[in-house]
Amino acid sequence: MPEDEEDKPISEVMRAIEARDGSALLSTAENVHYADLAELYEHLDDEDRDFLFKTIGPEIATDVVAELPYSLIEDALGHFKPAQLRFLLKNLSDDDRVDIFQVVSEEAQVRFFSLLGPRDKELTKNLLKYEEDTAGGRMTTQIGRITPDMTVKQALAILNRDREDTETLARIFVVDEQGRLVGKVRLRDLAFNTWDTPVHDIMDSVDEFTLATADQEDAARLLSRYDLVVLPVVDEFHHLLGVITYDDALEIMQEESTEDIEKLGGIGGEQTELTYLNTSVPTHYRRRVIWLVGLAFVSIISGYVMFRFSGVLEKAFVLSLFLPMVVASGGNAGGQAATMVIRALALGEIGTGTALRIAWKEARIGISLGITLGISIALFISFVLPRFQLETPESFTFLKLSLAVAAAITLQVLSATTLGALLPITARAIKLDPAVVSAPSLASIVDVSGMLIYFGTAAAILNL
Repeated sequence: MPEDEEDKPISEVMRAIEARDGSALLSTAENVHYADLAELYEHLDDEDRDFLFKTIGPEIATDVVAELPYSLIEDALGHFKPAQLRFLLKNLSDDDRVDIFQVVSEEAQVRFFSLLGPRDKELTKNLLKYEEDTAGGRMTTQIGRITPDMTVKQALAILNRDREDTETLARIFVVDEQGRLVGKVRLRDLAFNTWDTPVHDIMDSVDEFTLATADQEDAARLLSRYDLVVLPVVDEFHHLLGVITYDDALEIMQEESTEDIEKLGGIGGEQTELTYLNTSVPTHYRRRVIWLVGLAFVSIISGYVMFRFSGVLEKAFVLSLFLPMVVASGGNAGGQAATMVIRALALGEIGTGTALRIAWKEARIGISLGITLGISIALFISFVLPRFQLETPESFTFLKLSLAVAAAITLQVLSATTLGALLPITARAIKLDPAVVSAPSLASIVDVSGMLIYFGTAAAILNL
């Protein structure tokens, strides 16, 4: 059951499903937003899903299917007879139809293709040439197109003729005889000019566009940066192929941010659109286990470092009190730096050739943070720790111990912050995902480096 149980229309839909009351379900479902029906569908069992779709029919279900998690779509389409499925596929927007073809099995693809009309079949094949995560794979071709030699009256007649097949008229694009993008107009520009006004007199130039082969995240970033309603998608010869709309951009950014967050947490495997509670335990297990096992074995190195410095601990066991703090401070500081740099990379704020500037910037931040932490812990060791009546070797005092720990934590934070900034940049330079490389790797590296810095600094300053 969805969490929003108090929402009356959804509750009525659910009661109608449980009662197997088809007429009540149909009348109620017509007043529920398709996105809410899609969320409800995800929480139903197979029998309830079948009853829901067979009752509401393909007309209402068309928009619902487009909102479903990709892993549920093929099964959802299995609830319809061929004639209903033909209607549903025909009424999907071309970008939603292509999204479906990209995620279903090859057997389902062949079956669905056989149900498409000649025009939709050719269009879908052309769009499937582009990878799913490219601008071409996410664009819609259902847009308003006019030519610069048209008058306002002719342009409006064309747009009126094609209005049912056009997804958006917020921006209307002007193409030449070869289909190359040459300008854009707004619907209000056409509405508030005389009918005999030539289109080329009122059109604006198109400064922002993207190639069909460009990464979808770059396209979404362009939409966000320039506050665009739609972004034109062109081929290498500047032919207008389609547009990416603002709602596509929102979906792309949600997908990309979810992917980055999961990778920062060391979660691998293919991203699922299912909600947390509807994702199975085996799926959660598969996505987490590899990194956990790998990092567990890497952590053995930390144990080896402690073993090698066991003599230092035997001479001054009080050092063990501050070891977790020094290591954790490095991990926290390095994680902050990595997060900031990964975010800047994702937003396109960092270009090539900036690694030294970033390293210098984070080094200054790191030394400032390290000194602050060092002074804080030195004051604690010098004035608070003696009150606990802890014993220290005769070879050093609490003041000397505070100096050693403060120096170690300063060096640890400095090194971790610099490393946290450089790891994402290095990963991108060698064509790896900064998020998946940086976060899990950083934790293990900082653990080992923290122990080396701590024991090495303490041994040198305390003459152990």
